[in-house]
This record gives sequence, structure tokens and C-alpha cells, in this order.
Amino acid sequence: MPANRFRSRSYKRTNKKTPGGVNVLRYKKKKPSKHICAECGAVLHGVPRGRPYEIGKLAKSQKRPNRPFGGNLCPKCARKHFKNEARK
Repeated sequence: MPANRFRSRSYKRTNKKTPGGVNVLRYKKKKPSKHICAECGAVLHGVPRGRPYEIGKLAKSQKRPNRPFGGNLCPKCARKHFKNEARK
């Protein structure tokens, strides 16, 4: 019987073959949902999915796009925002 915390479906279950040749069930936390644009709701590319301890191991340049509003707005919405700011 698995430990109580592994009985919920918040853990992803994978079968893994150990070096001894035994198949065991491994439990892993699921990946978080994809990041979305704050304005239009489109999926943001270049922003990795991962748990906070995995994201913390990445370099700063790998965590989000290196531009203003990178990781918050998609390129289309960011471009639209810059145009509106310039027109003011």
C-alpha cells in the first residue's frame, strides 16, 4: 500500500525499471499549467513549465524572454502596448 500522500491524483505515476530488473511505481508531482498572456490569454513561448525548485536551477536568461514585459505579455500584445505608449 502506498503512503497516504501518494494515493491522490496530484502525483503523476510512472513505471520505472530499477537496475535490479524490478518494475517499481514512482510518484512525481505534476507539471504546472503553461504560462499565459495577461491581456489576450495566449500561451507564452520561451517560458518553461516546471515546479519552483526546477525553475530556480535555471539561468536568468532561460526563465523568461529577455525583453520588456517578457514572461507577462505575448509579443503581439507587447508590440501593441509599445505603439500605444508611443502615440500618447
